[in-house]
Amino acid sequence: MRTLLTGLIYILIVLFLLPLFLVCILIGKATPIMALGKGAVRLGQYILGIKIDVTGREGIDRKKPYVFMANHQSFLDGPLLFMLIPQPVRIILKKEIFRIPVIGQAMKTADFVPVDRKGVQGGRKSVERAISFVKKNAYSFLIFPEGTRSLDSRLQRFRRGGFFLAAKSGAPIIPIALTGTFSLMPKGTFFIRRGRVKVAFLPEVSVQGQAEKDFPRLMETVRRQILSRLETWETRPGMRRKI
Repeated sequence: MRTLLTGLIYILIVLFLLPLFLVCILIGKATPIMALGKGAVRLGQYILGIKIDVTGREGIDRKKPYVFMANHQSFLDGPLLFMLIPQPVRIILKKEIFRIPVIGQAMKTADFVPVDRKGVQGGRKSVERAISFVKKNAYSFLIFPEGTRSLDSRLQRFRRGGFFLAAKSGAPIIPIALTGTFSLMPKGTFFIRRGRVKVAFLPEVSVQGQAEKDFPRLMETVRRQILSRLETWETRPGMRRKI
């Protein structure tokens, strides 16, 4: 019921704000779109009854571009992290999402990057485009290095694309560990349960001087940070700040 109510409210919001969206799209203004996006996720979190425990955001420089890398348990991960990351953040998304009327065009205006997952070449082009955005506009990006949602909530193997983005753009990596979203909305389900999510922004990982030959070690460093926090939560469930 809460999921359907949230969907209905989002539809009404889009209809009510449609003129503003269209103006922003026509003039290429991304800032209001990003602010409305964060606000919409916050509203959805409240309606759905999702509580969030978060730590580590105080160490993030809001004026500095980063590549945020998080483990991926649920469809909820992207929207919630989009809301929680302190600065405006772009995401590389499968191209089908950009076909959604108004929303898809708004994402294009905000420089979200579409990717064709069917071919390796499409993924490379998307990463190269994201690299240019980081260099020219100092954008931050949110990446899920596992590539897809976990089927059992366990951390999967990492793919290289996000690390290529970080190394070639020079943007340091902020690992993010999250847990709880799998039980709220596992892969393949539509309805969202009430519950609590834990999110930890972990220490920055520098990419200075990192070449492709160094990627295995860099990938293991980031993966180990995330896995270590996930294992800590399994033994010590307590957290600090609640949202």
